[in-house]
Amino acid sequence: MSHTSHKRPALIEKRYVVPFILITTLFALWGFANDITNPMVAAFKDVMEISTAQASLVQFAFYGGYATMAIPAALFIRRSSYKSGILLGLGLYAAGAFLFIPAAMQQSFAFFCVSLYVLTFGLAFLETTANPYILSLGDKETSTRRLNMAQAFNPVGSLSGMAIASFVVLPNLLSDVRDSAGNLVFNTLDASEKAAIRTHDLAVIRDPYVAIGLVVLVMFVIIALVRMPRTDQRGEKVDAGATLRHLWHNHPYRWGVLTQMFYVAAQIMVWTFIIQYAGNLGINKATAQLYNIVAMSLALSFRFVGTYMMKYVRPAVLLAVFGVCAALCTLATILVEGMAGLYFLVAISAFMSIMFPSIYGIALEKVDERDTSLGAAFLVMAIVGGALMPPLQGAIIDLETVWGMPAVNASFILPLVCFVIVACYGAYTTGFEKR
Repeated sequence: MSHTSHKRPALIEKRYVVPFILITTLFALWGFANDITNPMVAAFKDVMEISTAQASLVQFAFYGGYATMAIPAALFIRRSSYKSGILLGLGLYAAGAFLFIPAAMQQSFAFFCVSLYVLTFGLAFLETTANPYILSLGDKETSTRRLNMAQAFNPVGSLSGMAIASFVVLPNLLSDVRDSAGNLVFNTLDASEKAAIRTHDLAVIRDPYVAIGLVVLVMFVIIALVRMPRTDQRGEKVDAGATLRHLWHNHPYRWGVLTQMFYVAAQIMVWTFIIQYAGNLGINKATAQLYNIVAMSLALSFRFVGTYMMKYVRPAVLLAVFGVCAALCTLATILVEGMAGLYFLVAISAFMSIMFPSIYGIALEKVDERDTSLGAAFLVMAIVGGALMPPLQGAIIDLETVWGMPAVNASFILPLVCFVIVACYGAYTTGFEKR
């Protein structure tokens, strides 16, 4: 009997190594944009002297870009190719980043929001193209593992963005200088002093985006020059209506889109409200942000651990197990008060590590290749789900006390529900993986 008949397919075939490495770097690029932008809500609130509600339009613009452009990106790829979609995505990313230059000159908050909106047009193109392209670079049996490997570099970018925001941008904002009583000095200054500080601070906010724009341009040139293997269906006329019907009747896919919405909501809630949870324990924001960085580091390291485990455990089974573990940590976050509760909250990130790429890969596993680009687009649009539940959690936190416990503890019942749904999806799709 030949031994080769039982040989496992390679995770990445030799002919695909270079394109895999290049496309994997893109995952870090959009991770950077996501996590340098989150603290900008607080930065713009002070320097532009606007309300929190107005400042939160930063996130509305950011997630709005994904919602607007995911489907057009998919339709573009169907008519062209993955490489063209990636190049267009990088071009839009760089354009949005460079728009920060005139936005800072004009000192216009609306201009900054438009810049982020254009930038995330690019991110929507990149996510809609890069994820399915990674899945297609090799055997279907290893596709979800391969995507987990590539997605492991997303937290590398996220950590870089958080570090730049925490150690370069926020400490250098003169509008955030406080007096001995903890009050903002900026509020007591006259108009000319405020104008000088505003010019300085908007330049501090602008510079990291311009720098990443230059990095994105370099990646654009490299990917334009390197020959990328075609793994998509070029020029095939496929009826969009027929594709939508196929996707709707594909149960692992349909439930996968819904599960992805709940997962992204949970991820944003966990990472957004670590600071509030720690603040309830008397920990200041700067120190609390360090717990966020630890959480992101756990997500990064466990992504590699999870990807390795998928050599021996089917992705759906591992997703179900990690979903249960995340739910148990969240339950402990709710019920255990004090520092132990905070440690459980940070620990959730270890089990979130494989969720996004695993749900993505499992959902697309049984999708016909002709329907992949549009199917990927709906999974990218599911990111918008992250804008729906965090405001509800914030409203619960504002109540201060719920069920006789701190409201911030009780508010984590929302991520708990989300992780239960993720665990159920993993259990549900184990049956489909065997077929």
